[in-house]
Amino acid sequence: MAPTTSGSFTRTTAPPAPALALPAVIPPALEIWAPDPPTWGQRLIPRGIRSAMTDLGLWQEPRPLKPSYHLIQVIEVLTRYGWCQSFDFSPTGRMCIRGAQTFLESTGHVTAIDRGKAVHYLQDQLAHQGVNMRFWEWNDLPCNTFRGVEATISAASDMARKNGD
Repeated sequence: MAPTTSGSFTRTTAPPAPALALPAVIPPALEIWAPDPPTWGQRLIPRGIRSAMTDLGLWQEPRPLKPSYHLIQVIEVLTRYGWCQSFDFSPTGRMCIRGAQTFLESTGHVTAIDRGKAVHYLQDQLAHQGVNMRFWEWNDLPCNTFRGVEATISAASDMARKNGD
């Protein structure tokens, strides 16, 4: 680009490109990855009443995910709310792996059966790494970091996806 002169000022770079606008609507496929916690009002409504409201079209329950997607969603929840050790839910709102799974199950983002399958894949991945303990005990090891936890959960998700889950 040739230098341009503007008054006594010489410009040698192009003017900045306009910033891309964020989409007005978040695609539904991306909304489910790290859900907002349920409001107090939502927590007070019993599951049976929520189901009846869903049947009447007054409520929309979250779509439960397959184990491979559930494990990726666990990573997203831990990224958004923070990862911790020694607590399922810390006083500051951080979660461990089991806490994130409990949160996702309680909000309807995974069924108990698919959560159990996801746990099985996570345990298999840990066994493949030579770890012979339950995943929540492994989560609490002092040598663990969030990046290591994230990599293990991601590998378990890959294993589940390869098996069609």
